[in-house]
Amino acid sequence: MIELKTAAEITAMRAAGSVVAAGLAAVRERAAVGVGLKELDAVAAEVLATMGARSSFLNYHPRFAPTPYPAVLCTSVNDAVVHGVPNDYRLLDGDVLSIDFGAEVDGWHGDAAITFLVGEQDPEDVALIEATERALKAAIEVCRPGYTLGDIGHAIGPIARDAGYGILADHGGHGVGHAMHELPHVPNEGEPGKGMKLHPGLVIAIEPMFTLGGQDTYWTGHDGWTLLTEDGSRAAHFEHTIAITEGDPIVLTAP
Repeated sequence: MIELKTAAEITAMRAAGSVVAAGLAAVRERAAVGVGLKELDAVAAEVLATMGARSSFLNYHPRFAPTPYPAVLCTSVNDAVVHGVPNDYRLLDGDVLSIDFGAEVDGWHGDAAITFLVGEQDPEDVALIEATERALKAAIEVCRPGYTLGDIGHAIGPIARDAGYGILADHGGHGVGHAMHELPHVPNEGEPGKGMKLHPGLVIAIEPMFTLGGQDTYWTGHDGWTLLTEDGSRAAHFEHTIAITEGDPIVLTAP
């Protein structure tokens, strides 16, 4: 069942979104050549503690995963697209780093992700990251009553395909509310006007995931969580939690 939120509930969800924005900003500021992924996870954990929030990710255990998730961040490096578990890896010059972070405040969740380069700026990586972020912004623009989930997918998909990028198969955005993952599924490709219509009160996470090599396929790492491009190419991931209103969309996880 899809739950529509009241205006008061959307306002309440801003608290969780603010924690997510603060955590992503703190992690991005700390990330540098030589910094370990577990150090970044500790930075995010400190933001949660300071702001009186709980992690949406820690101990999350969906049916597909062999174990509960062991961290508060997802740290996906280079060919890891999403769900990268923080480990002993230390960042290298030129790494592509995607950070996904979720927080819960008073029973409401927020979820967002960013991708950026550590150190050296390779033009191909820059273009991939910029295209993925541009796709998220394009999708947010159609988050208005009367548009559809197909319109969201159609805002995202051509940006990837026209540039020769792949789109991670079988994955997309989702509803957000009292649970981090709710209905509906939000596709990263679609046909204009097709699918469920968007109504005021719907809160969704939109998350384009593009791959540099142009393939959509992936494999699951030995930790049972990390999804990696099958061709070994680099990937980018952006995400925001969005509330549909009678007017403009509200980006609940905006800085």
